Amino acid sequence: MTRPMLKSVIAGILILFFLMGSLGTALAEPEGNKRKGKYTYRKVYKACMARGEVDSPKPLVNPDAKTQEEWQLVFENKDFADFKCQEEWAALSDEELQDIYAYLHSGASDSPTPAKCK
Repeated sequence: MTRPMLKSVIAGILILFFLMGSLGTALAEPEGNKRKGKYTYRKVYKACMARGEVDSPKPLVNPDAKTQEEWQLVFENKDFADFKCQEEWAALSDEELQDIYAYLHSGASDSPTPAKCK
């Protein structure tokens, strides 16, 4: 095999790996807008604090408190008991829940960028 041909084969393989990795990452991400989800998640706790159920507007559960699989189960089962503020969670639309899920899932403890609420 000639040197230029070897370089093009190696480049082709690298491009293939990059595309497969990008596709895998895209498929793993949930639908929803994680920026809106972060805003909505914080808004829930501000409203909850104003009502007097919690002492702080800071969310009780950080995104890195669970793995991506655990977040998936929480939102599939709609089990929001750990979050408290049941009235606020019950009032959220499906789109808002999907956005919050995208935010929490993207910052999960096993994600590439685990996140804490600040």
